[in-house]
Amino acid sequence: MFFDSHAHYNDERFEADRDALLSQMQENHVSYIMNACSDLCEMQDILPLTERYPFIYAAVGVHPHEAAHMRQADLEELKKYAALPKVKAIGEIGLDYYYDFSPRDVQKKWFAAQVEAAKELDMPVIIHDRDAHQDTMDILRAHGVRDVGGVFHCYAGSVEMAREVLDWGMYIAFGGSLTFKKAVRPAEVAAYVPLDRILIETDCPYLTPEPHRGKRNSSLYIHYVAEKLAEIKGVSVEKIAAQTCENAKKCFRIEG
Repeated sequence: MFFDSHAHYNDERFEADRDALLSQMQENHVSYIMNACSDLCEMQDILPLTERYPFIYAAVGVHPHEAAHMRQADLEELKKYAALPKVKAIGEIGLDYYYDFSPRDVQKKWFAAQVEAAKELDMPVIIHDRDAHQDTMDILRAHGVRDVGGVFHCYAGSVEMAREVLDWGMYIAFGGSLTFKKAVRPAEVAAYVPLDRILIETDCPYLTPEPHRGKRNSSLYIHYVAEKLAEIKGVSVEKIAAQTCENAKKCFRIEG
């Protein structure tokens, strides 16, 4: 029973075979999928997926790449989407200093505003942090993320940073990059983080794990992440699957 805690099935790369692919999930032991949002306009494609497939849940948020287009009225729209029963988190939100598609001051403004919205709504957050560790942590600390919790998606920080993230009651997610041959730091962090605070994800269609790196990713490859994590932790894949599924359900407050 795998819980893919971060996916993007609304992405156009699934256009040709989306339903055929999703119809295979249950027989391949993928029991839950969290479909993250990058821009509010995506919700018109994400919500029908949550209605068609009982195992798909949604998050709503504006990714730092899209922050330059965000307006105050968008926060009210976000809150309306967040009230829907299968929307379980605010995300993905955060900072991206690798691409800098939005000015950094604008990224920080709307990141902080969305954390505050999550607090108002009492919903967990899904954090995107790329090459922006210090500012990400400063904003989360200043805006009291410990009040709502959530997960650092595709965690790329240090063990020291992970210690504070865990102190806030948050979870840390690992994806396909954990399987890469040069992924020394992710392996060190995975060894450090307690098993009851880890989530697994694909971030599909991105970050395809070995041995399929370079191809389109999907939740059918989540087991490769689980296998690598099992190797690092010295436990069975079944243990990883069960524990990370339970963790994700707690993080996103999903019952059943």
